Amino acid sequence: MPRVCVIGSANVDYALALPRLPRTGETVSGGTLLVSHGGKGANQAVAARRLGAEVRLVGAVGEDAAGAEVRDRLTALGIGTDGLASVAGVATGTALVLVDAEGRNQIGVAPGANHRLSVEMASAHAGSIHWADVLVCQLETPLPVVRWALAEARRHRVVTVLNPAPGRELSDDVLGLVDYLTPNAGEAAALAEMEVADPESARHAATRLLGRGVGTVAVTLGEQGALVCAAGLAAHFPAFPVRALDTTAAGDAFTGALAVGLAAGGTLEQAIPLANAAAALTCTRSGAQDSLPDRATVEDFLRSLKEGRS
Repeated sequence: MPRVCVIGSANVDYALALPRLPRTGETVSGGTLLVSHGGKGANQAVAARRLGAEVRLVGAVGEDAAGAEVRDRLTALGIGTDGLASVAGVATGTALVLVDAEGRNQIGVAPGANHRLSVEMASAHAGSIHWADVLVCQLETPLPVVRWALAEARRHRVVTVLNPAPGRELSDDVLGLVDYLTPNAGEAAALAEMEVADPESARHAATRLLGRGVGTVAVTLGEQGALVCAAGLAAHFPAFPVRALDTTAAGDAFTGALAVGLAAGGTLEQAIPLANAAAALTCTRSGAQDSLPDRATVEDFLRSLKEGRS
């Protein structure tokens, strides 16, 4: 069984489905509320688990009811939560998500306990990194923790995946520890300091990031698929056509699925279609973790496309 360690965030999500997204200062009524669990770290852990990996999550929640619910849910899914610390005096991370009729979203996050995760707390579970085939990190926990985890994985020859979200500036010493970087178009644009709007501009941005030390860059482009660049490789993988209901967690599905494919020993030609399919199916459902597909659903979807079924 592929083994994936995720170091990252865990949140409670309050998602409001609206006819359209509000403009500045505007109230849009007529919405419906969905309360679920999210956080990029937990989402990617759930994505990997549902696709067949053995998964451990290292992170932090508050000593509150929300934190207990997050822990219980992840444990029930079969995810190792020994590394999920409970922090007193701070709330579990919370996300507010607005989704329009086209599936587009706006997200605001109160990090809470996620920002209390320290290197000392994470290093107590360094064994989970050593155990893994692939380490996955994001940027919803403090950067020193991310840097430490990537370096620890590199020392133990564990493949590293960094989803640089939410977007922020990263130094070359951090990027040089990343085997696979999975930015979306906006994050790639910020890191490469250039506009990214299509596969060609994504290729130029990815080339710049390779020059800063990243091993492989996979830029997710929504309906335009994914552009993957490595030394001597530049390949565009088209997206699978679906009717999008909610794009929340699609990027997390992609990163989690990529980690599983790599942990299983697959090539990029095998792992990226798996990741694209998981992301596409996630867009057809509402919510974050509740929208993430299992392995049988993804394989049936890919099989139906190959056979020409709708």
